[in-house]
Amino acid sequence: MTNYNFKIRSFFKDVAEAVSGTEQDFTEGRLSRAILLLSIPAVLEMVMESIFVIVDIFFVSRLGADAVATVGLTETVLTILYAISLGLGTATTSIVSRRIGEKNPDAASRAAFQAILTGLTVSLIIGIPGFLFAENLLDMMGASASIVDNMSGYARIMIGGNVVIMLLFIINAIFRSAGDAAVAMKVLWIGNIINIILDPCLIFGLGPFPQMGITGAATATIIGRGTAVLVQLYLLFYGKKRIRLSINHLSVDFRVILKLIRLSFGSIGQNLISTTSWVALVRIISIFGSEVVAGYTIAIRIIGFTILPSWGISNAASTLVGQNLGAKKPDRAERAVWVTGWVNMILLGVIGLILVLFPEPFISFFIEGSEAYVTGVQGLRIISIGFIAYGLGMVLVNSFNGAGDTTTPLKINIFAFWMVEIPLAWVLAIKGQMNENGVFIAIVVAESLMTLIAWLVFRRGKWKLKEV
Repeated sequence: MTNYNFKIRSFFKDVAEAVSGTEQDFTEGRLSRAILLLSIPAVLEMVMESIFVIVDIFFVSRLGADAVATVGLTETVLTILYAISLGLGTATTSIVSRRIGEKNPDAASRAAFQAILTGLTVSLIIGIPGFLFAENLLDMMGASASIVDNMSGYARIMIGGNVVIMLLFIINAIFRSAGDAAVAMKVLWIGNIINIILDPCLIFGLGPFPQMGITGAATATIIGRGTAVLVQLYLLFYGKKRIRLSINHLSVDFRVILKLIRLSFGSIGQNLISTTSWVALVRIISIFGSEVVAGYTIAIRIIGFTILPSWGISNAASTLVGQNLGAKKPDRAERAVWVTGWVNMILLGVIGLILVLFPEPFISFFIEGSEAYVTGVQGLRIISIGFIAYGLGMVLVNSFNGAGDTTTPLKINIFAFWMVEIPLAWVLAIKGQMNENGVFIAIVVAESLMTLIAWLVFRRGKWKLKEV
């Protein structure tokens, strides 16, 4: 009994340390403790992101199906931006975690600044034309004339202000890869709490705030996440963490930038493959009308709510792989992947079972008694069937990327998403006359196939030999 009480106290002590921040060397000590210390803040970070996603669509849904469809169509375009942001973040994680594992924080800080500089440049290249041609982008995505004429302000602000999204991704990747996951968590909480507070105020014009409709949702997002980026920059220059920028780091190092770009190509390619497949799926679904697009959007938002914490867990595996390969401990890196993978599978398996059996209450929270409701229920039930596979797949893909092997997941994604998912969705939905349900089934098949192939390749162990 005494030993049991000691373990309980030790667990809660570790939880408190994980949330407050830790100076733990993740290349030493108990692997289970390292996973716990990295996973808890990463999961809490993603939980807050999930809460924001749900709250945002909750308020927007009060504006009608067109507003929800606008968010869905805009975010389909933004997924390309997210793909680039995640790709640069993944490359940053690979390099920074290796340098930390090698006990070289100065080199890690230099790499961090080059990543920020690269992200800033890319965001401007995307943001300027996105701001100018928002209506054209929505029209290309199959938006109705009403959406293009009346709601394009949402797309203009979100795409034009993408710099805050880009930097938020990259700088939090810097903190996580250095082992400072609690910092990334706290920063995102600050940004999203501001966002959640401003959302109803700017959408509906509460108190002294103007009533901006759906444009208010975009404005709240940019203000909230922009504030988070300012906090990140302050902590990078004046905080007392593993990564700390000084005047000596503020120079352009093309060698590091080229390495970042080279590594990010594979990861950006992975995300572009998967996200352009989502674009294609939305294009297929849009054939069946705005109500169906709205139901699909709500279902995907709920799925995002449940999967984001699992991405947090898989990010812990990525950091551990990078740091332990840097410390020349490949076997410890591999053990971290398998343990994290089992945790993620169990978590998503339980959540998936709940969503398969009881999807109705989750959809009715946003919309009821319409074609959008029926679509959302069916989409949520079918897509959730594959949750166990998603859990392992996330960890395996992030582990390849953390090792600096971004090419292998790229090849897997090309096959699973472009060669299987899109053609299968079209065949089932159009030729097979299954409509949107055919698209939902194609998603489950493609994601499960991706996980199976990743598992087979991971076991071969070539990722352990990758130099970064």
